[in-house]
Amino acid sequence: MRLSALGDVAMCVPLILAFKRRYPQWQVTVVTKPAFSALFSRLPGVSVLPADTKNLHKGLAGLWKLGREVNHAEPTCIADLHNVLRTRILRVFLGLSGIPYRAIDKGRAEKKRLTAPENKRWEPLKTTHERYADVFRALGFDLAISEKDRLPQENWPAALAADQAPKNARRIGIAPFAAHEGKCYPEAQMKEVLRILGQNGSNKMYLFGGGKWETHKLAQWESEFTHCVALAGKASFSEELALISNLDLMISMDSGNGHLAALYGIPVVTLWGVTHPYAGFAPIGQPASHWLLADRVKYPQIPTSVYGNKWPPGYEKAMETITPEQVCTLADAILDGQKSSQATTTGESDRK
Repeated sequence: MRLSALGDVAMCVPLILAFKRRYPQWQVTVVTKPAFSALFSRLPGVSVLPADTKNLHKGLAGLWKLGREVNHAEPTCIADLHNVLRTRILRVFLGLSGIPYRAIDKGRAEKKRLTAPENKRWEPLKTTHERYADVFRALGFDLAISEKDRLPQENWPAALAADQAPKNARRIGIAPFAAHEGKCYPEAQMKEVLRILGQNGSNKMYLFGGGKWETHKLAQWESEFTHCVALAGKASFSEELALISNLDLMISMDSGNGHLAALYGIPVVTLWGVTHPYAGFAPIGQPASHWLLADRVKYPQIPTSVYGNKWPPGYEKAMETITPEQVCTLADAILDGQKSSQATTTGESDRK
């Protein structure tokens, strides 16, 4: 069970891939929001039981109905990867049927120490991926997530055929938004990133976002920068996933799209404002060299919260300390490294 949010649900995928690799005979049913179903449709032996908490499964009566649907699936055990009020109530209902369960330990006490305004306990915490894996281990499964647990590249979505970049182009995804202002790169600086990257004629940028305001803003950027394609309102979630699997690089805030790209093993440059990777929410498989962090000398209380929804006055400007030149230099270094690696691999293959 993991109902929201997108990034947290996406982080379940490597865990389930690892589980299916180790226990292929087991069937997994994921209880999550209907909008996230496409994430799991790509996994063999995995189905989704949609939790419509805004309508069909709203309130206690709705959760009772959802509990009956879960019971109908005849689960052997329950892994609660969310551990919020809704899933706790569900666990009570399911407990009446005697179904064993384990729930995630979110490490709230240690995260509180990490985000304290003063006297922080400054150390990297256990990743969310590992906290998820611990739930399965507590249920008796021997589980370890590895580099094998990634999704394969998909075909370019037919609905976006007109926006497909030439074969020799560098395809860069950019997800400039996040749920809270303290995690969003300033618009003027993001537009400078687009301008600089656009100077390389082989770069094509795909802009990710959703909702009315973000869709409007991305459409403006698309009209301003000829090398950019705004995807909001043009593609389904499933089609966006297929496109992401064909990227060479994703530039993302501390938000869901970075996690989606990491599922396919795509390099991800993440920009961090009032949050910090030490809280355990960095995209899987990404080295620390791919993190761009706000200046903690100037803003020493970072991270101010786990989810980026709280910060002292002025800290919403923390992201301004990450320069567009830093973003573009790191992006170019990763892309150039990929090209060099591909050339080396090709050369070795030719020699063989």
